[in-house]
Amino acid sequence: MDTWDTLETRELRYFLAVAEELHFGRAAERLGMAQPPLSRAIQQLERRLGVVLLERNRRGVALTGAGEVLLYEGRAALDAATAAARRARRAGGAGTPGGARNRLVLAVKAAASHELLQKLLAAYAAEPGAAEIEVLPSGTCEQEDMLRDGRADVALMHKPFNSLAGFDSEELLTEGQIAILPAAHPLAARRTLSLADVTDIPGLPHARWPRRGTYPPGPGPEIHDQTQLAQLIALGRTMALFPESARAWLWAEHAAVPVVDAPPVVTHIAWPAHSRSLALAGLIRTAPRL
Repeated sequence: MDTWDTLETRELRYFLAVAEELHFGRAAERLGMAQPPLSRAIQQLERRLGVVLLERNRRGVALTGAGEVLLYEGRAALDAATAAARRARRAGGAGTPGGARNRLVLAVKAAASHELLQKLLAAYAAEPGAAEIEVLPSGTCEQEDMLRDGRADVALMHKPFNSLAGFDSEELLTEGQIAILPAAHPLAARRTLSLADVTDIPGLPHARWPRRGTYPPGPGPEIHDQTQLAQLIALGRTMALFPESARAWLWAEHAAVPVVDAPPVVTHIAWPAHSRSLALAGLIRTAPRL
C-alpha cells in the first residue's frame, strides 16, 4: 500500500484538533504540545496526501473542500479505532479485578425508565453465561457518541430525541410525553397541555442540553445533569419535556402534566451494526421478551 493511502491515528488527532478549533494555537494547547511541531505535522500530512486541507491567512484558519471531507471521515475513523481498542479490552477482561469475565457497557439516559432498565438487567442476569453489565448514565443525547467511540457497547435510546442512524435496534417501549414544571406555576394546575402551551412560557424557558459539546441557542439554562435540572425546575427557573416514565424521579416541588399532542417517545435498545459480540447478542435476544 502506498504511503499516501495510510493515515496514522496521531495524524488524525492533530488534524481534527485544528479543524475543530480553526486555530493552531488553541489546537496545540488542547493537544498539550507546542504550536510549531503541530504546524509541521499538518504540512507533512498535506504533502503526503497531495491536497491542501487548511487555508491559512491572517484572520485564522479555514477548511478546504478536502479538509471538510477529512474532518467528517476522520472523526468516524478515529472513533472506530478507539472503539475497537476499548471493546477488545472489555471482551478480554482487561483491568477488571476478577480476571477475564466478559463485560458489556450499557449507556442509558439518566432520566430513562428505571422500571424498564431493572427488568432488562434482571432478565439478562438470569441467562446462562450472562456477561457483567456496567450501567453508564449519560446526558440526553450522549448515547450516540458513546456507541460510536466505544465507551458503550449498547444503549437505551429514545426517538425522536436520539438518532438511530448507523445502528441496529429493537423497539422496547412507546410512551407519551409530559411537561415537568415547577409545582407552583399556574400551568401545573392544568390536567393536560399542548405543545403550543409549552413552546414559549414567559419566565420559564426550556432547559438546554449539550450535543457534541455545544449547547443549542436559546434563553434557557445550560444543563449538565439531571440533578441540576431537577433543582432548577424546583426553583422556577426552567421546564423540560420528558417521557412519561420520568415521573419516577420527580420531586415534591415538581409537577408533571401530559402534553397530549407531543410525538410519542419510543425507547430502543441500540448497538453498532457491525458488532460480533456473543454477550451482546444474548442481551439483544433478552430485550424484546420484556
